[in-house]
Amino acid sequence: MGRLTTHVLDTSLGAPGAGIDIAVFRVEAGRTQVASAVTNVDGRTERPLLEGPALQRGVYEIVFGAAAYFARTGAKLSDPPFVGDVVLRFGVAATDAHYHVPLLMTPWSYSTYRGS
Repeated sequence: MGRLTTHVLDTSLGAPGAGIDIAVFRVEAGRTQVASAVTNVDGRTERPLLEGPALQRGVYEIVFGAAAYFARTGAKLSDPPFVGDVVLRFGVAATDAHYHVPLLMTPWSYSTYRGS
């Protein structure tokens, strides 16, 4: 069964990103929200963001509330923050596969990759 998962690492603190709001959108003719979650103390969500028939072939975006998280951690941020919401757009080609999309972030940068 296919699924979409994520986790967030705050590389400026060397710790998981806990309490980060996440929204998942399917991008077709428009942009439709299909899931939401909040990361736990391990920087992960309690359940997959999408799984089974909810994971369809197509283009998706995961939006991470990075600036709100960094403000809560006491990070010194510019106004507006350099990194606000982090939007990762990616494609799902195989609906029976596991798509793990981690986010590594600081108040000044971020990166991702297709994990396992």
